[in-house]
Amino acid sequence: MPYKIHFVSLGCAKNVVNCEQMMARCQAAGHILQDAPEGADVAVVNTCGFLESASEEAIEHILRLGKLKEAGELRKILVSGCMTERYGEDVPTELPEVDGILGTGSFQDIVPAVEAVMEGIHPRYFGDINAPVDEFGRVLTTPDHYAYLRIAEGCDNWCAFCIIPKLRGKYRSRPMESVLAEARALAARGVKELIVVAQDITRYGTDWDGRRHLADLLEELCKLDFPWIRLHYLYPEQMDDRLIGVIAREPKILKYLDIPLQHCNDAILRRMNRRGDKAYIEDLLEKLRERIPGLVLRTSLITGLPGEGEAEFEELCQFLWDQRMLRAGVFPYSPEEGTPAAKMDRVDTEEAQRRAELVVDIQSRIMDEWNEAMQGETVEVLCDGFDGQSMMNAGRSYAESPDIDGRIYFTADGPVEAGTFVRVRITGAMDGELTGELVPDFEEVSL
Repeated sequence: MPYKIHFVSLGCAKNVVNCEQMMARCQAAGHILQDAPEGADVAVVNTCGFLESASEEAIEHILRLGKLKEAGELRKILVSGCMTERYGEDVPTELPEVDGILGTGSFQDIVPAVEAVMEGIHPRYFGDINAPVDEFGRVLTTPDHYAYLRIAEGCDNWCAFCIIPKLRGKYRSRPMESVLAEARALAARGVKELIVVAQDITRYGTDWDGRRHLADLLEELCKLDFPWIRLHYLYPEQMDDRLIGVIAREPKILKYLDIPLQHCNDAILRRMNRRGDKAYIEDLLEKLRERIPGLVLRTSLITGLPGEGEAEFEELCQFLWDQRMLRAGVFPYSPEEGTPAAKMDRVDTEEAQRRAELVVDIQSRIMDEWNEAMQGETVEVLCDGFDGQSMMNAGRSYAESPDIDGRIYFTADGPVEAGTFVRVRITGAMDGELTGELVPDFEEVSL
């Protein structure tokens, strides 16, 4: 019999793809997907477990669903993903609301897991996290005009602060023919912005023959009917001249690169088990800006790692200010159990948080300067639809990635359909985000 299933996806874009795949498996088995948990037979929470704070968020979701279950508005709860892989049997022990669990190697087992819990069985599925990447369909949950394309699974970087390799396994690239087949299907659906994701897209193909194949893949993707192709996460030591050349010359590849640097101090980078040093990073950023005019850079930074004193922290602040990196995710160091960094000197979590807030202040000043420089400029914007809170249309230029960056709010004669490319003249800023007005098609401007 068909069951009504509600899915919740937490965490990163890779998790979104995993959740979409589970939804497709359930739909293909004849089950019914529904948006709300109320009245569902099963709620599936696909969790993030990268940081303790992410696990806490997952627990809050599970507890809320548990109250619905207690009230008779929901029958069963399944939990999947990184938190389950990380804590295993502790999840149902600590959270008796949970009826079954799936690790990151068992997303393909969602249908038997659903059917098991409905039969009163408590499934525990933990498949091989180093197995080849599952190739099956998806139910897209993003708006129709953009979608994620996951090209690999796992990670071989083994950064000292990161638990991901233990949760997601070794790096495994998807076959290029499979990636391109999925991309063609997304293009046929009318997707305008293709967002290429993996824990590290720059290693794509290295597990086949030791060579990097991201540039080859991007050349093929650029032949497809996508106006925009966006890249998320490029590791600095893997960015060679050929890849930079493809990014620079292909107009479909947005001049927005997400390069997680984490720090700039040589000693801290070594403690993090990061390859390269400050000089290498500075040379790379200079090369990228020389070859890619108008480049917007996003990075991730960690403050408060054991060994980071005032001098190392001040060096990081000066580096960020000198480099003027427009986007930055700033995280206070969290000693995650099972990582080498957790065995280092004791960390002052309050000081790490204070330093993160100071870096965010610097980043806010850099963004304010960007917003000021953008006044009067006309930019191409992909509309996300009408925003009822601001009572304006909202969209993004090449400089804003979905969900992690801000948006551009603009006025027009009426609502602009989501997925439409328009020209917007920037006229102001609102809470750090740009505002503007629609430029009519007949008005000549220089883009």
